[in-house]
Amino acid sequence: MIVAFSVAPTIVESPTAEMSEAVAAAVKVVRESGLPNETNAMFTLLEGEWDEVFAVIKKATDAVRAVSPRTGLVIKADIREGVTGQLTSKVEAVERHLKNGEV
Repeated sequence: MIVAFSVAPTIVESPTAEMSEAVAAAVKVVRESGLPNETNAMFTLLEGEWDEVFAVIKKATDAVRAVSPRTGLVIKADIREGVTGQLTSKVEAVERHLKNGEV
């Protein structure tokens, strides 16, 4: 499965803390998980099995909650049991069509 998620504080308790610091803490959790992942300006993508992916999302959310009593979480999932490598192969398929002038 591939999950796109975004977690961010809605309130930052520390006057010196920045929202980007809280998001960086969440991204660190994802990167340390060892699962295939990618972060862009809007979401972090994570690929793996249901239990491992959602365990990482919970831990990443907890990292943000450590600095914010109120936290926003958005999740979108592409659930395809037994399929791996989709994090890159989906993009490669689109790029192949563009390169070959098929669209």
